[in-house]
Amino acid sequence: MGNELLEKLVDKSITKEELKETVENNFSLLPEIVNGMSSDKAAIRYGCGKVLMDLSEEKPEKIYLHMDYFIKLLDSKYRIITWQVMAVIANLTRVDSEDKFDKIFDKYYSFLNDEYMVTVANVVGHSGKIALAKTRLIPRITNELLKVETIKVTPHLTEECKRVIAEKAIQSFDMFFDMVEDKDEVFLFVKKHVGSSRKSLQKSAEQFLQKWSD
Repeated sequence: MGNELLEKLVDKSITKEELKETVENNFSLLPEIVNGMSSDKAAIRYGCGKVLMDLSEEKPEKIYLHMDYFIKLLDSKYRIITWQVMAVIANLTRVDSEDKFDKIFDKYYSFLNDEYMVTVANVVGHSGKIALAKTRLIPRITNELLKVETIKVTPHLTEECKRVIAEKAIQSFDMFFDMVEDKDEVFLFVKKHVGSSRKSLQKSAEQFLQKWSD
């Protein structure tokens, strides 16, 4: 049944939302959906990825059994799959009783050095969620986010892209700043962007300082 179900993603006779609902009603289908992320058919690959992103956010305890598989997919040749499993893994940190994320922390944050803006932005954007789930990792996460100022410009990561990433970093910091030990470093980082040419970044910086300054 699983394979037939996934083929429906190809001919669009089932939507991703309908597939997710089907799995929620019968979680025995979950292994098929997980394996679907390695399909050679893009519609199945990314459709299953989207379903698992949503399920991992809503029912992480149901998906956690497959975390090792998602970790392996970080090295997928398909960037979209890497982005999808980054989200899934971040969602699963809430139920990571075996500290699997702790073991791949360096691997996950190594993507800050990726040449593609979306990859870097995914790491930064998920960091607030991870920090709230893994509070003991906050010093390390803080240190990694502060590095976004020094990431290299590439054909796929311009100076404007770096401003987008800085904005995401501020938004992530905002989620767990009350638990940051070295607040001065973060304040210094945020203050640098108050006069940014990117209006939304400037606004994020100003709002952060207004919220957290004494």
